[in-house]
Amino acid sequence: MNNLTEGKISTTLLKFAIPFLFASLLQALYGAADLLVVGKFADSSGVSAVAIGSQVMQTITGIILGISMGGTVLIGKKAGGKDEEGTAKAIGSLTILFILFAVILTPLMMAATNGAIALMQTPAEAISYTRYYILICAAGIPFIIGYNAVGGIFRGLGDSRTPVYFVLIACIINIFVDILLVGTFHMGAKGAAIATVSSQAVSFLSALIYMIKKGFSFPIQRRHFRLDGPSVRQILIVGFPLAMQDALVNVSFLVISAIINTMGLVASAAVGVVEKIIIFLMLPPTAFGSAVSAMTAQNIGAGKADRAKKILRYGIIYSLIFGVAATLYCQIMPETLTGLFSNDVEVVHVAGLYLMSYSIDCIMVSFVFCMNGYFSGQGKSLISLVHSMIATFGFRIPLTILFSHMQGVSLRQLGFASPLATLVSIMICTGYFAWENHKEKRKTK
Repeated sequence: MNNLTEGKISTTLLKFAIPFLFASLLQALYGAADLLVVGKFADSSGVSAVAIGSQVMQTITGIILGISMGGTVLIGKKAGGKDEEGTAKAIGSLTILFILFAVILTPLMMAATNGAIALMQTPAEAISYTRYYILICAAGIPFIIGYNAVGGIFRGLGDSRTPVYFVLIACIINIFVDILLVGTFHMGAKGAAIATVSSQAVSFLSALIYMIKKGFSFPIQRRHFRLDGPSVRQILIVGFPLAMQDALVNVSFLVISAIINTMGLVASAAVGVVEKIIIFLMLPPTAFGSAVSAMTAQNIGAGKADRAKKILRYGIIYSLIFGVAATLYCQIMPETLTGLFSNDVEVVHVAGLYLMSYSIDCIMVSFVFCMNGYFSGQGKSLISLVHSMIATFGFRIPLTILFSHMQGVSLRQLGFASPLATLVSIMICTGYFAWENHKEKRKTK
């Protein structure tokens, strides 16, 4: 177990966040490999199918990540407080909880495939390809859940490096199988989905075997692997709001994509391309936000609240460095990025326009993601859910609908809806943070 409650904050945070960032980069890379390979070896229908299908699956992944973060925070607090029995119970409860999620979510997603396709207003040319992609990926949900459970355990114990190796395995396998099935055997979206599931399976099984063989620095026995009431409640108190936040935000992305899909196949493919690029551009703030959450949990568990606030400040600074650089690049040469995912000149151009405005959000989320991590590490993830819902359903979706009905509107105008909505989140988070500090000062007096 790595102790995150001591040492120089700037260095400790950076060392802990870099493996997070690398793991996220590899995860996004093997996710984007499907779209990249299909874009090179198939037509726009295949690109649209993979883009839509991966957005649908991201909703499920968001739920899993939210619960996983609840486990990470609980394990981090118990580990920071040197509570070995509590740490063992947290690990056991998270394991059983995720087994139940796998049993429920896998058949549920398979049954909901046709409904998701209809909800997304999928272009007629891409419907059959999208169905294959979602069904095959849904069969791999147990592996997605399994990997995130193992990763959440490692990170809660202060180890952000080990999960990187297993994501690297998944990335290599996915790219290899993608090229084989899509490039050589021309299986299109179906081949891309098979590549994704097979890579996730190998990654999870490798991580599980490693964790079992390595063991832990504290005793953990079979009796710990049950649903311990207090542990489950604490996991869900943090994880459920985060899961709901990710799920509803992803649903909003689906709604927005459905609105844009009515603008035609080119617009649909362009949005899919940009969503993949944005995932990469937002990796640094996402990684630092997750690192802030894990470090805050350990420091709160150790009774070091002031250190946790300093961790938040450093997280925002590091995130902004990447966010500003990404935004500037997208204003100057957007088509050098969109051209990586499509050979269609029109798709590349339209996607470039959308990326220019959407990329401003990389600066905005540098604040929000780190604040979310700080609140989650404290066990106050409900505030993250509240501001996300207000920003998303009160601003982002309405603004997208409003802009889409304007005469002669392009995707460039639609792209401004996201950073404007995130600005609302920043205002709410800042207000809550100021109120929290004021309340603490009054208690001190």
